[in-house]
Amino acid sequence: MKKVLYNQIGNDYNLTRSADPYIAGRLYEAVFSGTDGPYLDIGCGTGNYTIALSGKRLSITGVDPSDKMLTSARERCTTIRWHKGSAESLPFADKTFIGIVGMLTLHHWHDILAGFKEMHRVIQPGSKVVFFTSEPEQMKGYWLNHYFPCMIQESTRQMPSLELLRDTASAAGFKALPPEEYFVRADLKDHFLYVGKDRPEIYLDKTIRDGISSFAALGNGEEVERGLLQLENDINSGEFNQVKASYQNDIGDYIIFRAVRPK
Repeated sequence: MKKVLYNQIGNDYNLTRSADPYIAGRLYEAVFSGTDGPYLDIGCGTGNYTIALSGKRLSITGVDPSDKMLTSARERCTTIRWHKGSAESLPFADKTFIGIVGMLTLHHWHDILAGFKEMHRVIQPGSKVVFFTSEPEQMKGYWLNHYFPCMIQESTRQMPSLELLRDTASAAGFKALPPEEYFVRADLKDHFLYVGKDRPEIYLDKTIRDGISSFAALGNGEEVERGLLQLENDINSGEFNQVKASYQNDIGDYIIFRAVRPK
């Protein structure tokens, strides 16, 4: 994971980022194996989804490479175990966990294959790994491409494709399961990149942009300012509706990727 990035935006991260109840519920349904734990949240950040899943009575541990994020997580919940570590080097014994989840973390890993091998090491046979992510083909359907082409191109470049995830999971000893598509909902509570799919005005709020890694770390200042001005003008004139219509897709805005370690 990119430690500098999340140490950089960690101060105000929870102003705009919180566990979305619907997504937390889908992660729970996807990873739950019939027993309460132990589970692992990789790239847990400030613990939003770790805490939400713990609230569903899962025994879950959080791991993240960012000291700043972990400090916030520890302040928010003292009953969950929080560990510093990366996906490629997990500080846990073999076969510790019966399930692993991750929320928008895969694209920050330095070595996805090493991460999957580590997960295979620390997870028990018959258990699942579940990740909420987006893939490049989905991101091509974001209307954000119209206003921030370079930023979204750079963001898209970082995202692992579904084919890569399947191949990597297989190479590490997992069996990939059919992914679940996710379309951004009007009541989305977690303000990640495409939160404004149907609420374009939300991107005009700097606080919102500061909590989104693409805007915080990948966006060129001039392009972002130019794109925001055009977006505001298009919202006011009604032109935005035509722009949005040209980017419709039926493959989902994000996916929940699932794989199982065979028994």
